[in-house]
Amino acid sequence: MYDVIIIGGGIVGTSIARELSRYNSNILLLEKNIDVSMGSTKANSGIVHGGYAENHNLLKGRLCYQGRKKFKRLDKELNFGFRETGSLVISTEDNREPLDKLMENGIKNGLDDLSVIDGEDIRKLESELNHDAKWALYCKGAGVCSPYEMAIAMAENAIKNGVTLELENEVISIEKLDNGFNIITNKGEYHGKYVVNAAGLYADKISKMVGVDNFEILPRSGEYILFTRGTGDQINTVNFQLPTKLGKGVLVTSTYYGNLLIGPDANDDTEKGDTSTHIERIANIYNQAKAVYSNINPKQFIRSFTGIRARSSTDDFIIEETKVKGFINVAGIQSPGLTASPAIAEMVIEILKESGLKLEENPNFDPYRKPIVTKKPLKNFAEIKDKIELPLGAEGRIVCRCEQVLEEEIVDALHRDIKVKTIDGVKRRTRATMGWCQGDFCRSRVAEVMEREYGEKIDPSYDIEHSGVNRVQKSELLDYLNSLEE
Repeated sequence: MYDVIIIGGGIVGTSIARELSRYNSNILLLEKNIDVSMGSTKANSGIVHGGYAENHNLLKGRLCYQGRKKFKRLDKELNFGFRETGSLVISTEDNREPLDKLMENGIKNGLDDLSVIDGEDIRKLESELNHDAKWALYCKGAGVCSPYEMAIAMAENAIKNGVTLELENEVISIEKLDNGFNIITNKGEYHGKYVVNAAGLYADKISKMVGVDNFEILPRSGEYILFTRGTGDQINTVNFQLPTKLGKGVLVTSTYYGNLLIGPDANDDTEKGDTSTHIERIANIYNQAKAVYSNINPKQFIRSFTGIRARSSTDDFIIEETKVKGFINVAGIQSPGLTASPAIAEMVIEILKESGLKLEENPNFDPYRKPIVTKKPLKNFAEIKDKIELPLGAEGRIVCRCEQVLEEEIVDALHRDIKVKTIDGVKRRTRATMGWCQGDFCRSRVAEVMEREYGEKIDPSYDIEHSGVNRVQKSELLDYLNSLEE
């Protein structure tokens, strides 16, 4: 019997698993998908929020900054990619009072790195933005990270420290036993003393399996546009627009790897599994971002994507032991859930202790996880051409020319504690197929390496992210924008 069974392998579930691996306990992490980080985590902006936006009276307001403070240490231990950039909430109005109120709320949440700055100081930080900004709330410690790499790193380190991961195990039902729970999945049955429900968009469904139905998950979709690597290099901070009566606006930021990212919008009229993008919404995001940062070139578009946020009917995080003793809900973890995830994990540990779980620290716990890839400047094609043309298995061979991913890096990703069954799984670990051509050149080359290493046939056309999903492509956006100008 497991001491704790965690349902859900997103950033919250993997963070809880890794935190529990500090102790001498028998932990199981169940995930219904073919890999970890396959839900909201992989379609996330990657913003490490300051912690000033959410009301102090809400749990998500109190946990955001507590989580944010842990990112530097976690990145040093796990090497998932975090950069402290600072953030700006920009106002074009003369009245700075809304920003003062945001700062006041941030101070209540514990922040000590906030200031309201004027247009001159804004331009010192962001010289390339459109220059009608009057005031901005500046948060020094906000930043960006690679969210799916963070979840993968959490899972790898948790497994290294004794956690069991079972993928492709969808929970069908849960039976309450005298000494715990029996969880039935499509693959088998698992017994555990405690259950942590971190099932994201489906947390309400899981909760109802034990008769707890005091909330609903109301999906909210947000669409984004991602541009080629290097397009974000002129952006130094995460840039938000101050909400007005006309709307909240969209963010303009550079990703951890230097891609320009704009979005998201927000739409409550969506289904939990629909991650399609729509031309009208994508064009609206583009035009809103263009009003803030005019140097956006739509020809550098490489991908649109949608994230579905697990908004709860309570409009707050739900982190509590339920009326069913031993069953803990960790639900409604929408933004700033990524930022808060380390603090959420610590809170869950305390709930488990208070519920009676005996936790003894593991003296052999190893917090370190070596990186698969590290951020490095891209070389020009002439410098790498010979390495691209090397045969399979040659030392120094480059498989992905856009992101300059080495064959040895792909091999490393394939032989860690989580079997990588798809090319998309390799992408999230190495960035292969994530560049300008989106895998047109290297997808078959990645499959070739996988087949050699695993001795199994790999379908290079299989893309779980595109299964039944329609996404706006660059040509469609260009045609639509041209039609608006005619």
